[in-house]
Amino acid sequence: MSSLDFQAQSTPATAPPHGDVAQYDAIVIGAGFSGLYMLYRLRQLGLRARVYEAAAGVGGVWHWNRYPGARCDSPSIFYSYSFSPELQQEWNWSETFAAQPEILRYLNHVADRFDLRRDIQLETRVTAAHYDDATRRWQITTDRGDRVTTRYLITGLGCQSAANLPQLPGMDEFQGRIYHTAQWPQDGVDFTGLRVGVIGTGSSGIQAIPFIAEQAAHLTVFQRTPTYVLPSRNGPMPPEEMARVKARYPGLRQCGLETNDGICVENAETQLSVLDVSPEERQRRLEETWQAGSYAFTRAFADIFTNLEANRLVADFVRAKIAEIVHDPAVAAMLTPQDHPLGSKRIPIDTNYYPTFNRPNVTLVDIRRTPIAALTPTGLRTTAAHHDLDALVFATGFDAVTGSLTRIDIRGRGGVALKDYWAAGARTYLGLQVAGFPNLFTITGPGSPSVLSNFPTSIEQHVDWIAACLTHLAAHGYTTIEATPAAEVAWGEQINTAVRDTLLLHADSWYLGANIPGKPRHFLAYAGGIARYRRHLEAVVAADYQGFVVDAPAP
Repeated sequence: MSSLDFQAQSTPATAPPHGDVAQYDAIVIGAGFSGLYMLYRLRQLGLRARVYEAAAGVGGVWHWNRYPGARCDSPSIFYSYSFSPELQQEWNWSETFAAQPEILRYLNHVADRFDLRRDIQLETRVTAAHYDDATRRWQITTDRGDRVTTRYLITGLGCQSAANLPQLPGMDEFQGRIYHTAQWPQDGVDFTGLRVGVIGTGSSGIQAIPFIAEQAAHLTVFQRTPTYVLPSRNGPMPPEEMARVKARYPGLRQCGLETNDGICVENAETQLSVLDVSPEERQRRLEETWQAGSYAFTRAFADIFTNLEANRLVADFVRAKIAEIVHDPAVAAMLTPQDHPLGSKRIPIDTNYYPTFNRPNVTLVDIRRTPIAALTPTGLRTTAAHHDLDALVFATGFDAVTGSLTRIDIRGRGGVALKDYWAAGARTYLGLQVAGFPNLFTITGPGSPSVLSNFPTSIEQHVDWIAACLTHLAAHGYTTIEATPAAEVAWGEQINTAVRDTLLLHADSWYLGANIPGKPRHFLAYAGGIARYRRHLEAVVAADYQGFVVDAPAP
């Protein structure tokens, strides 16, 4: 690809001395899936770019999420990059759903294969990014004293990277160890012989609980809201299957782009309604796809997530499975969701979650009925009992989608803080830009498919769009691009329309920010699917970047 007129320079291998101000064409925050691919594309454009990463290594959330059982919940063959046919052919996945160590090895391989490390500065957290109206550049500072300026600021922070650690009474008094699944020690944790508590039964808790139960002398699970959990049917990826996938990668990727979530499940797409078949046929089809696992089950019928009655019938099937798997009827009842439709909250997939509660060393505590009162020196006290603990694991998720952005002091035109601009709720255009914040691009930002899609698919969509946009700006001599307030409003209406066609508003979920006290309640993603979203992106470009304003240098 041509570098156009970017006046590219070779990026230095090390950061400039503290106190000096270095100038870049683009600064990227984060070295996970988003940051690595964005850097690759910026290099293609000939831009002088630098990536800042807070961790000691590349990988983003996969550097931090090292808790036992951590793995992707998208099939490995899709939870990967598609931009390089050579990369796809040389990498072999060992499991259907890759575990954290393998994903981290993959991302390190990508960093090495494309020689990305020389433009990545690790163990450096961006603390502030202020837009200078006079110079039309972003002024960046880091916790290591770096001061740099850049024309373009691109965030690749991830939607689930700002850990949510509730502050419970008595946390300073607890004499045991406290962990958060998103900030796990790199050397792991040995729970052998310990009395362990886990707070939270979302995705990370559901993955970790079976593994911790195998080690701990006793595990107490503190659950507020029961979750529908689907079987992953994970297993080894046979070499012959991996070879078959490699031979068909282009078609599989294209198929994924035409779905809502970016994942192509062969022979699973259907237009069949739950309500159009007999009870016997419904049971047969649900049982068949339950045995196949996760994505096959969610595609068993076309209206599972759009029709409340259809959803109820499928949810009843899952509820019956819980009662069948969990031996104690009282425990099974506590594990059975009754207050929200299937899929209105994220659906975790895992192996052995429900059977874990048949173990004699596992206790389930309903903290909706008996809330947590406080931590004590020797454990945790609810309103009903005291539970002796040696270690406590918070599987309490994230300040999702917006938290990683608002925790940085980002200020746009006139010194307006992004946190203040979003005080009543996040506003973006296409999830990519924010009015009043020129040349700021947010990969998988609020208002994009992001958390409702396969992340690498959505990331590549955004990175490719940003790269094309920067090429357009350079070709026309523009220095800035910025979303208009009217475009934000119009896109907000598109978001609201798309989510009303689903059942996603029928639950208080982190999709709405409901897990963070004081966070504005509004839907944080575009629920229309990545195929429809791609058509929006294409239409905007075809209309000469409709909804954006561009500016050329002053004469």
